[in-house]
Amino acid sequence: MTLLAQISGSSLINVVIWLIVAGVVWWLLNWLIDYIGIPQPFHKVAKVILAIVAVLIVINALLALTGHPLVNWR
Repeated sequence: MTLLAQISGSSLINVVIWLIVAGVVWWLLNWLIDYIGIPQPFHKVAKVILAIVAVLIVINALLALTGHPLVNWR
């Protein structure tokens, strides 16, 4: 059986909506870092931390579709 046959439609829609909301939050935080004008070394560190957290959230959301998330939020 393929992986797509095992994923339910409601969980897929839930993950897509969750990723859209997380993307909007990431965009707002990214904009806020640029708007505040943090000095250069801290600006780069904030961007790297934001990118690492975003990647971990996306990986966790995709792994949750298979039933094995990195972090179980419930």
